[in-house]
Amino acid sequence: MSALDRALRAALELAKWLVLPVALLLFLQWPLRELFQAYSREANDLGQWIFALFMAAAVTAATRERIHLTADQLARRYAPSVRALIVRLGALLGLAPWALFVLYASRQNVWMSLRQLEQFPDTYNPGYFMIKLSVWLLAGLLLLQAIVDVLRPRAD
Repeated sequence: MSALDRALRAALELAKWLVLPVALLLFLQWPLRELFQAYSREANDLGQWIFALFMAAAVTAATRERIHLTADQLARRYAPSVRALIVRLGALLGLAPWALFVLYASRQNVWMSLRQLEQFPDTYNPGYFMIKLSVWLLAGLLLLQAIVDVLRPRAD
């Protein structure tokens, strides 16, 4: 296992814990709104950007575990070497170019949002830029996973 592979695995292991604050913030919205009549919108906004970061990591983790966007029913019949080749080619010809395109196409939108520390449009709470930044996180993590898949040693 390469250093990049280990680092990506560690980052995804940490990111999975983001689901706990998301669940807590979703739970707290009702009592904050109904009982305290305060801070429910702040909890919602915070939950949204933490959820965006969580989903960027979750999509990468699903791709890493080969449970995301796979046609496994057909591929089960293939030899392991053919399946490994399909993974490599898919990463090289599909996943990496897509991730690079997303990074390129979103650069102005994300950069402007980050420079302005964009706020949520309806509440003016800080952190909306984190949702846009999670687009880069998703593309970056998937690009790193594509590199790991392409460079993974063959298990001949």
